[in-house]
Order: sequence, then structure tokens, then C-alpha cells
Amino acid sequence: MHFYAHSSAVPGKPWQKLSEHLSNTAKRAEQFASEFHAGDFGYICGALHDIGKYSPEFQERLRGARFPVDHSTAGAIEAKVLFGESFGKLLAYCIAGHHSGLPDYGTHASTEGTLCSRFNKQVKDYSSYRLDIGSQIEKLQPTFPLNPMQDYVGFSISFFVRMLYSCLVDADFLDTESYMSEVVKPRGNNTSIVDLHATLSSFLRGFVNRSTKINIKRCEILDRSLTMAEQEQGLYSLTVPTGGGKTYSSLAFALKHAVEHKLNRVIYVIPYTSIIEQNAKVFKDTLGEHNILEHHSNYQFQERLTEDYKTIDAKLKLATENWDIPIVVTTNVQFFESLFSNRSSRCRKLHNMSRSVIIFDEAQMLPLSYLKPCLLAVTELVRNYGSTAVLCTATQPSIRGLLPSGMQPVEIMDNPQQLYQDFKKVQVVKEGKVSDDSLVENLNKLKQVLCIVNTRKHAKELFAKLEDKENSFHLSTLMCSIHRQQTIAIIRQRLRNQQPCRVISTQLIEAGVDVDFPVVYRALAGIDSIVQSAGRCNREGHLRTGYLHVFEPDSNYSKLRGYLERTAKVAEEVFRHYDDPISLEAIEFYFKQLYMLEGESLLDKKGIIECFEARHTQLEFDFQTAARDFRLIESNTVSVIVPFNNQADRLINAAKYTPYPLSLARKLQAFTLSIYEHEYKKLLKNSSLQTVNDTFVILKDLEGNYNKKTGLTVPMETFGEGIFI
Repeated sequence: MHFYAHSSAVPGKPWQKLSEHLSNTAKRAEQFASEFHAGDFGYICGALHDIGKYSPEFQERLRGARFPVDHSTAGAIEAKVLFGESFGKLLAYCIAGHHSGLPDYGTHASTEGTLCSRFNKQVKDYSSYRLDIGSQIEKLQPTFPLNPMQDYVGFSISFFVRMLYSCLVDADFLDTESYMSEVVKPRGNNTSIVDLHATLSSFLRGFVNRSTKINIKRCEILDRSLTMAEQEQGLYSLTVPTGGGKTYSSLAFALKHAVEHKLNRVIYVIPYTSIIEQNAKVFKDTLGEHNILEHHSNYQFQERLTEDYKTIDAKLKLATENWDIPIVVTTNVQFFESLFSNRSSRCRKLHNMSRSVIIFDEAQMLPLSYLKPCLLAVTELVRNYGSTAVLCTATQPSIRGLLPSGMQPVEIMDNPQQLYQDFKKVQVVKEGKVSDDSLVENLNKLKQVLCIVNTRKHAKELFAKLEDKENSFHLSTLMCSIHRQQTIAIIRQRLRNQQPCRVISTQLIEAGVDVDFPVVYRALAGIDSIVQSAGRCNREGHLRTGYLHVFEPDSNYSKLRGYLERTAKVAEEVFRHYDDPISLEAIEFYFKQLYMLEGESLLDKKGIIECFEARHTQLEFDFQTAARDFRLIESNTVSVIVPFNNQADRLINAAKYTPYPLSLARKLQAFTLSIYEHEYKKLLKNSSLQTVNDTFVILKDLEGNYNKKTGLTVPMETFGEGIFI
């Protein structure tokens, strides 16, 4: 009897033989896992993952029978039979979850969906696999390749399972895609890291400007970064003052370091979707758009919980990016939620985080409530998966006491304290409590000024009070991406031309947006935010001193809650202790006080680490529970597309009729913004939204619901605060 893995809807196209699919998947998974010395584990996962398809019942399913068939439990059971209680369990997690997601182990055999219950499940006869591929598997004797963290053995082992799972699902997707697609997608034809390094080096030789004191210092930072790139792999910090050119310096370090150690890619992790565009554009303009993957979190494929994929589309919808590209620019949310996800589409990319240089831009924005598990994940990538990580910031968080023993960052700059003095261009003035009317009166008197506040509502209200609207501008995430980009371009041009320019912004302008104002007003916030605000003031050093006025807003629209309120209180304590509240000493004091205030438990507030440590001696891990609880953005949000211009209209029209609407998701990102669920309901009730092709939510009435200065208008103006900036 012939056994098949996939049927074909194309007349005359042979069905894919099961032995061929298992062999192809095993070889791919072996290749991927070999990057972290686990090739045998990868091969076994690939060879066993679909052996349940050897059952006559599954073959009937391929021929049109309508009953569902569990085909992944068989491989999990067989892995345990062949490789024992330890290795067998690790392999079984991957195989059992290769469609439905990495499971919890569970504590009772009767708990449906757990690995424990799968081991006790009655499955259809799959023994025919032994005649096809059994001998190839049984001769393998894998050896464990890890050096687990001493205090977090369970975390290390579970992380290995996750990386192995990534190898399996990516290999499975790629082979299935290769068979099912009428046109094979080009993969792997990327520009080499060596060539990208040469391109950047050539660009920087022409770009370097030593005409001013500030530019001379930027060149020194770049030179030091290139020198340190020759050092061994590990965990690094790059402490560079705002305005010191850390984007180019960190990229230069990353590419040279990757060449030195024959690494595969550079991953640039940025705090917010709202500021990712500028960094990605810098990289694309310098290195070529085809070499840069800009991976946001706005659109995720909805995964099916069934194992039956009857159509090509149902299978290939899960084939999201696997990051097989030289440079990835992504967000904290996408990076860390993928690392703790249990779903195949989000985990597929994880093995490509190995043997990479990973730059964490604005590292002080690592999510505090999940800081411990995030730092352990970074440690694992450095310790066991051949990656180098760089914590890159002007305000280096005090994390040394939070890292596992033996893992401390090496500072790339030889004298961060001297750099701070070299780049000191701003005097911080504490103003105390200030009403909106008094604040606006001060802003109206100044020709060029930036005012940064903590909430979208406050920004909108202050902007409404400014007198000269023609020379005033607003920035917040109520504006879609292309609207923000256009506004920032106008602001920069006016600043260069010495034209009047008053800007009210949320904190999105603080990181990754290069502007240079003589005066900045900043609502009281954490010291890290205040430092970033200072970086928008006298950035190029044209003035002897720029002035940053820190004020406590006396406004109903500026109320802070939760974490943001606590950071502001710690900042007040810094102001009481330090004359210069943005000095390196003050920053270190701030983070130590903040971590002390939050407490050890609040640095892992959902108990993510315990999901892997509680029963680690029995290799009983709770992958599904950890994935459910690890959410950097807790609020439910909805992505809304704004028909901002003719290009957006054309894309929206195309999305109405294409059979593959998600293929347009990336192009539509420039016209997308995110709103809270309660805001979505208000717009829906007001008949302001429509859903296109069951996929995209579109703003219908641009004139009535979107202001060309301030962006989206929500009925009754009740905006949630604390997530979007």
C-alpha cells in the first residue's frame, strides 16, 4: 500500500508520498537544529512528526472521508518509546504540538489536550512507518547539547524544546509549501552579511561628518563600536548619549561582529511600532529594501486548532515570516511574545534567532513586569544558541543583579561618563505644577518649542488651545503611520529653515525621531523618558545650552495610573537627590529605586518562570499556560485602516476582491492605527467602520472621523490611556 502525506487538487499532479515528506522535513529540521548542535534531535522530530498518517484512516481522509484524524499523537508516543522518559518527552512536546501548539504537560491523563493525556490516548495503527523509515530513526543516539543555567535548569531545557519546535514547524511548513504551491517562493537568495557589511562601510565612509564637535564625538563612538565588534561573542551594552549616533554605530557593530563570527543575521528590536518606521527606513535606504524585514505585530494569522488542512490556503495561511533574511527590524512585543508563544506560526521564526546579533534599541524600555523572563530568554540565546545581544540605550537599566550568575554585559564604550559630559547640551529645569492655560501661554510665546505629554487626550487638548494652528503640529498614535511620517518631515524642514514650529506630542517622539528644538517641555514621567526628551533639545549642539522644562501637569487629561504613576514618583525622588537628574549616577539610582519599588515578584508578575521551573525535574512544562499569560500589551486592541490618500484607497479596493487579503497586510500598515476595544465599539455603533473581506477593519468616513492635524476622532472622546503613545 502506498502512503501519502498530502493530496493534490491540481489535475495530474501526483500526491506527495509520506516517506518523502518525512524525509524532507527531517533533513530540513536537522539542518536548522545543527545551528545549535542539535541536528539529531531535529532529524528525529521531522521523521516522526507525521507518522500517524500511516494509519489507514488518515489515508481515507485524504481520499475524501469526512471524519477527523489525530495524526500527531502517534509520533509523540513513539518518541517516548524509542528515546525514553527524558529525551522522548522533549521530542514529544514538539511532535504533539506541531499543529495545535506546544501543550502543557498536565497533571492528569484525563485532562484533554495536555501531553500527559496524549501519552495515554488510543491512536490508530501507524506501525507501517517502521517499514518505510523506522531503521533510519532507531539508529540515532542524540546527545544533549545544552549548558543549562545553574539556577534556571527548567527554563533552559524548556527553551531548548521551544527552539527544537521552531525547527520542526518551519521545516514542515517549507516542505508543505514546496509541494502545494504552484509557484515555489524564492527563499534563501539573500545578500550575504559580508556584502552588507561592505555596503555599510562604504556608505559610512561617505557619510562621516567631522565638521562639528558633536560630529567628531559621533565618529569616535562609531570607531569604538567597530573596534569592539572584533571581540568574542556574548552580552554587550552600548551606552551612548541621545544624539550620539547609536543607530549607525550599533548597526556597524552588528554587521562587523556578524562577519567576524560568521553569524547569519542581525535582529533589531525596537520598543514601539510607532517609532519602528524611521529605523527601518534608515536600514532600507542604506542596505536595500529587499534585505530588510520590517515585522510588526499589527496582523497575526488566526490559527486553527484542528489538525485537518483540507485546502492549500488553510495550510499556507500559517506560513508567516520565518525571518530567513539578513536584517530583521521588529518590536519588543513581536520578539518577546514570539519567544514565549506556543503557536506554530509565531514560533516558526525562533530558530533563526540563533547565531544572530540581536540589538535591543532603547533597552530601558524592556517590559518591567516581564523583565526577569525576558532577560533569561536573552541569556539563553547568548549562552546556548550562538547569538550576541547588545543592550543599546542612553539610559542603561541597572540589570546586573537580575541576570543569572556568570552573565554580565560588557560595555562597548570605554568611558560612558566622559561621553555624557561631551554630549551635555541641556539644562533641566523643574517647574512644579503647571496648569494647561499657563503652559499654553508659555508655548505660544516661543518660536520653536516641543511639548511632550503622557496621554493622547492631553496632547489633543493642549493642541486645541494653541493660537497659531498653521505653525503648530500634533503627534500621537491616533495618527496612522504615514500621517506621522509626513508631519515629522514637515517639522524637520521648518526647524532647519528657522520657521515657527510648535509641536505637541505624546512620547512617541522620544525614541527614534531625530528632531532638534531649542526648548522642550516635558510632563513629569520616568527619568528614562526625561532623558529621551532631552535628546530632542539642542541635539546638534548649535546653542550653548538648551532648556528642558519638566512640569507636573495640573489637568484632568494627564492622570497617570499604575506603572506610569510609579515611575513618575521615583523620578520625583531623583529630582530631590540630584542637581542633574539625567546624569548617569541619577539614572542608576532611578532604576535601582524602581526595581526595589516593583519588587522581585513584579518583575515576573504572571509567574512565567515558574511554568518551567515548578516541575522541571520531571520535565513537566506548561507551555500553553505561559503563552496565555505572557502579554506585553494587556488591553484588547483592534487595527483600523485609514483611507488617508489615493494609495490607501487603491489598496483597500484591492483588498475587497482578492482571495488572499492578508497578502496586502504589510502594504496597508502605513495606513493602520490601533485602538482600544471600547473605542472600536463606539466607532462601530456610530457606523464609522466597515469590515472588508472578513479581514480588515476600515474607517468609512474620513472627513467626519479623521482630522488632518490630530488624527482619529472617537465619539464622545473617551480615550483609554497607558498603552498607546
